[in-house]
Amino acid sequence: MPAALLADAISRYYANDRNLRIHEETHAKYCVPRIDFARWTLETVDWAGDEVILDVGAGRGSHYSRLIAEQPGVSYYALDRSPNLLFNHPCAVDRRALGDAMILPFADDSFDVVMANHVLYHVSDIDGCLSEIKRVLKPDGRVLAATDSLHSLPELQVLIRRAIALLSKNGAQAPPPALPCDAFALENGTRILARHFYAVVRHDLPFQLIFDDVEPAIEYLDSMRDLRQHSLPGDVAWDDMMLIMRQQMTQLLQLLGKLEINLACGALVASDRGDFIQEFVRRDSFR
Repeated sequence: MPAALLADAISRYYANDRNLRIHEETHAKYCVPRIDFARWTLETVDWAGDEVILDVGAGRGSHYSRLIAEQPGVSYYALDRSPNLLFNHPCAVDRRALGDAMILPFADDSFDVVMANHVLYHVSDIDGCLSEIKRVLKPDGRVLAATDSLHSLPELQVLIRRAIALLSKNGAQAPPPALPCDAFALENGTRILARHFYAVVRHDLPFQLIFDDVEPAIEYLDSMRDLRQHSLPGDVAWDDMMLIMRQQMTQLLQLLGKLEINLACGALVASDRGDFIQEFVRRDSFR
């Protein structure tokens, strides 16, 4: 997808908090087992309690309240390119920065932790963004990057492929529809981070969404429209695909009594010599 079109799609997706709200509320209501995603993500880091933290792509601040509740001594800064989302962020106004992840408005060696949760797959130059993140990190700093797995949503992927096959002249040969995380998922994100940092640890979190009604499932899928419709064949309109998706989901619910969708997300923690890697670096230096 051309960079300009990608940037436009992302801007539409984050124009307000509707899509994020649907995503978070769907997970909170239909997730099995019940998971506090923000808490789980933050627990992948060994906190000292006095870190200076930059939250890149902070959005609505989904990690902020949990972080401050459990680590009240940290200094937190939020950065996002969406003024609408940043305006509603719960942190202090003087700790919010409107800016681009590609050009961070901070000095070198400023932060102990940079969080980039569900954001790196949106940037046009991931390696360039990671170089910028590394610039503002202290030498023993850590990156916390939550993302999804390439193997997430398999049931939805199958249903979308069937809808494309019905609607497109070349549906049978159409490639699988892209997931929003394709550019930086758990699988390839590990390798990408390893190009910039000495060590990367991957934490996986599989779960399910179980629906007993078609409407929330449709709303959940439709909230991804701006990030996914570009991957449809040119002769397939999103609204037409959604009509077929509704029919398929309704039939499955009538047959099975529920609609189960498997998801997998996780967190990648990377560092040159901070946190989990410190002891290994000390041992390696004596060799």
